[in-house]
This record gives sequence, structure tokens and C-alpha cells, in this order.
Amino acid sequence: YAVVNAGLSGETSAGGKSRVNWVLSRQPVRVFVLELGGNDGLRGLPLADTRKNLQAIIDTVRQKAPQAKIVLAGMQIPPNMGPAYAADFKQLYADIATKNKLTLIPFLLENVGGIARLNQADGIHPTPEGHRLVARTVWRTVQPLL
Repeated sequence: YAVVNAGLSGETSAGGKSRVNWVLSRQPVRVFVLELGGNDGLRGLPLADTRKNLQAIIDTVRQKAPQAKIVLAGMQIPPNMGPAYAADFKQLYADIATKNKLTLIPFLLENVGGIARLNQADGIHPTPEGHRLVARTVWRTVQPLL
């Protein structure tokens, strides 16, 4: 299997929506892992916009690559964004996955997020060891789909 990392540093769900057609045109897609929205949350963007953008990406994948299995990688944001916003942000991913019958990774940074030694100085981005743990989390979900 070839893995294509089409992510961009600082990408928002709106940016992903604008690039999804290009991503899908590069090669056939068997599994599409959608991991966007974290930067939306860190910027305090309206959750309705994030939801709309993620749904548009899912709809495009289903239209352009109907054979592809879609995995939605959920994110969480720090509580300093406000407890209601953080809770609603977390729930957004579960709601989208349920509505679209997607495979869900509840929290991409499981066992990494909030653990200082596994994150860079910014407290957000994983270190190499943190990335290894993230890869295991993703693999546990993706492997059965292959």
C-alpha cells in the first residue's frame, strides 16, 4: 500500500475542502483518513463551519472515490478554549462519524495529547516518539480495513 500524506502544516478544514479534488486525482484511494479541524478549533472558528467543511470533504470522497473506506480522525482542543466549545468540538467528530457511518478514531492524539515528554515545546505537536504512538493509534483502526 502507498500512503500519501496530503496534509499541510496549519491546514484548516476549509483548506482541506479546497484541495480534496486534487488529492483524490493523484491516485486510486482505498482508504481515506480525514484528519482536519484541529486548527479550526485552536483558532476558535465556528463549529458549524468546521462541520460543513468536513461533510463536504466526505461527500466529495464518496462521489469521486466511492470504493474508498473513510476513517475520521477525531481531535480535541485544550480546555482554555472554553469548556462548552471544547466539549462541542469533541462531539462534532462522533456526530459526523455516526451520521455518515464512518470508522472513527475518537482522538488521534490518544496517549500523546497533554503528555509533555511526547510533545514539542508548543505543547501541541508530537515529538518523534509521540508520532510513533499516533501511528500505532491510526494503524489499529486502518489495518482491519485493508
